[in-house]
Amino acid sequence: MAEVTLHVEGMSCNHCKMSVEKALKGLPGVAAATVDLAAKTARVTYDPAQVHLDAMKKAVSDAGYEVK
Repeated sequence: MAEVTLHVEGMSCNHCKMSVEKALKGLPGVAAATVDLAAKTARVTYDPAQVHLDAMKKAVSDAGYEVK
């Protein structure tokens, strides 16, 4: 397993936090996703053989937020 921290822009409330977590956790190979609303980050634990960073960025973007 690997871990990455994404910097997510556009989150302003707990609903935003939950939306980003749900989008990331819905990807095959993502074991965990924890969003820190104050820091505007998402820490993702994943299997690099199953999911790539581009897929994570797209999932967050599709949820309406921007990965920096």
